[in-house]
Amino acid sequence: MAGKLIIFSAPSGAGKTTIVKHLLKIKDLKLEFSISACTRKRRENEVNNKDYYFLSVDEFQAKIEDNAFIEWEEVYKNQYYGTLRSEIDRIKANNNNIIFDIDVRGGVNIKNQFRDDALAVFVMPPSIEELSERLASRGTDSEKKIQKRLKKAIYEMKFANKFDKIIINKDLDNALKKAEEIVREFLNN
Repeated sequence: MAGKLIIFSAPSGAGKTTIVKHLLKIKDLKLEFSISACTRKRRENEVNNKDYYFLSVDEFQAKIEDNAFIEWEEVYKNQYYGTLRSEIDRIKANNNNIIFDIDVRGGVNIKNQFRDDALAVFVMPPSIEELSERLASRGTDSEKKIQKRLKKAIYEMKFANKFDKIIINKDLDNALKKAEEIVREFLNN
């Protein structure tokens, strides 16, 4: 069946993007990535309209006023993220299932709206210490930004019980297998 929503949320650095990219390679799942809109600066390896729809704060706020989002959050001051209604419609029109790599509050919002048509999976880091090491090894953030992300991660982990499934990403291979099992079970029901 197509048109189902699969939500992966996690604190930054827990591994959700790696898991989502793995699942997208499995053709028989018929998954298509929901591209989020955001106002943050594009990283050098990111492509507009592929990784994100990069918008200015004014453009994003205009879309909020036009009710163009199914969900949106101001994650940090003037740093908005959201899911455009048009993105859901685009993927359903392609006869695919929709997979999200989304922040925790956005994931909860989508699950609450789509209920049984959505599977919400929370990817949990094995520990805050390991999460700190992962964020530092990325080399993309300053120490101050890493500390900000860790503080946010501690807050976000309190939401794990609002998700249908939790995957603890201690070993990546096991996490990938578990994610595939969970998604297959959901799509086959």
